[in-house]
Amino acid sequence: MTYEKTGTIISVEGQVVEVKFSHTVPAVHDIITLEGDDSIKMEVYSSSRAETFFCLALGPTASLKRGAKVVNTEKPILIPAGSELLGRVIDTFGEPVDGKPAIESSEAYPIYRTAPTYADISARQEVLETGIKIVDLFCPFLKGGKIGLLGGAGVGKTVMLTELLHNIVILRSQQKNERTVGASPAIRFLTGFTAAAIVEYFRDVLKSNVLFFIDNMFRFAQAGNELSVVMRTIPSEDGYQPTLISEMSSLHGRLASTASSSVSTVETVYIPNDDILDQAVQSVFSHLDSAVVFSRDVYQQNLLPAVDPLASYSSALSPQTAGELHYQTAREAQALLKKGIALERVASLVGVSELSVEDRTFYQRAKKLRNYLTQNLSVLEDQTGVAGKYVPLTATISDVNKILAGEFDAVPEEKFLYIGTTKDIQR
Repeated sequence: MTYEKTGTIISVEGQVVEVKFSHTVPAVHDIITLEGDDSIKMEVYSSSRAETFFCLALGPTASLKRGAKVVNTEKPILIPAGSELLGRVIDTFGEPVDGKPAIESSEAYPIYRTAPTYADISARQEVLETGIKIVDLFCPFLKGGKIGLLGGAGVGKTVMLTELLHNIVILRSQQKNERTVGASPAIRFLTGFTAAAIVEYFRDVLKSNVLFFIDNMFRFAQAGNELSVVMRTIPSEDGYQPTLISEMSSLHGRLASTASSSVSTVETVYIPNDDILDQAVQSVFSHLDSAVVFSRDVYQQNLLPAVDPLASYSSALSPQTAGELHYQTAREAQALLKKGIALERVASLVGVSELSVEDRTFYQRAKKLRNYLTQNLSVLEDQTGVAGKYVPLTATISDVNKILAGEFDAVPEEKFLYIGTTKDIQR
């Protein structure tokens, strides 16, 4: 230890520690430890004023006090890296939390890295089938892309994420980084960067294709906001930290696909108060290739998964990527559903019998199509007692075209609820 690397604690407020360095100033993300106790660690987050820095406490703060000396290690957070992580559950610092032995790895990997340049990023146009009808039809998932599952509390985001994991991975064990919502905001904020570092290692070093699940991206924004309040930063839109957009960009930018390997990201995004215009939610949209938007109104109608097919979108839904047949089918289906909503408003006022014959036909087809998009999910089989069904995209497109063409006009609409394909209908 040299005298130039030491600093003095000025204040401790929650998980934020203000430290003054009179000699050599630390770099952002350097780890500093309490003098005489290396187990008490802090990370340099930002400067507060000349020679003074805000640091994030990475553990209990009971032993920290004003005037205490700290030492700069001049190193960032390092985690073990390698194939040894497969099948393990770790925390922000790479320590196992699954009750198994410590991870033996010869390589230490920093959790902060530079995102790939535009020249290194590969924009794949390969659609990844999920087996979920409403997702495959309206929000096709690009391999190497980012898909967001957005919705309020209790509408089925995590269930959908788990079903995607079940349908795409199917019994393969992968690495996982976890931190509960009850952890300190500093730890919750850093967990995302640790997970991104693991993804980058498998992509860049092991040259593996990675399927990355995040539940929930809103908690990352929320943790940053909590830290911002303690650091007395002037808030921006909706009371969030002014650095929200740059923080989201720094994390999402690292989750890019390269020429050698792909990173397919599935993330849930909680919508506070069901307000999709919330700034934390809006900061995620620009990074998504596909957005699956959940609706509480749809959920209350017991049409599950409770996805709003008119609010959801995907950049892959184009003739060039999805194919002409898929594209036209999805657009015609959306047009029918939109017309059905308008006719439902009229029918609620004057009654279905007052609609013209043509409008009544469209109204009933829209109801059948919406019911057809419901589906039993495999991950809920233990709770519901009903087996889930994987529906191939080709079957979904074929069935929807038959409904649009009127081939099932004589079939009651309730027959379409929670079936796999139209072959399951008992006429």
